[in-house]
Amino acid sequence: MTIPKFLLGDNSEFQDAIFVIHTAFPRFIIDLTKDEIEWLEEFDSQDKDELATETENAIKEATAWYDAEIAKYDED
Repeated sequence: MTIPKFLLGDNSEFQDAIFVIHTAFPRFIIDLTKDEIEWLEEFDSQDKDELATETENAIKEATAWYDAEIAKYDED
C-alpha cells in the first residue's frame, strides 16, 4: 500500500484542532492551530541538534500542504 506523505487528521474531541500527519521520516503529527508537534520517532542526542531546523521545516511544509489541500476544496 502506498501512503501519502501527509494525511489530514480529524477528531471530534478536538474540534478546533487541525492535525496533519507526516508519514515519512521523521514521522510526526502537527496541530496547525498551535504549531505543536508530537514526534513519532525516537531521537538521540546527536539528532536533537538537527531537530530545531527540522521542526521549522516541518511546520512550513505541513502548512503549505494543508493550504494547498484546502484550496482544492475551495475551488469546488
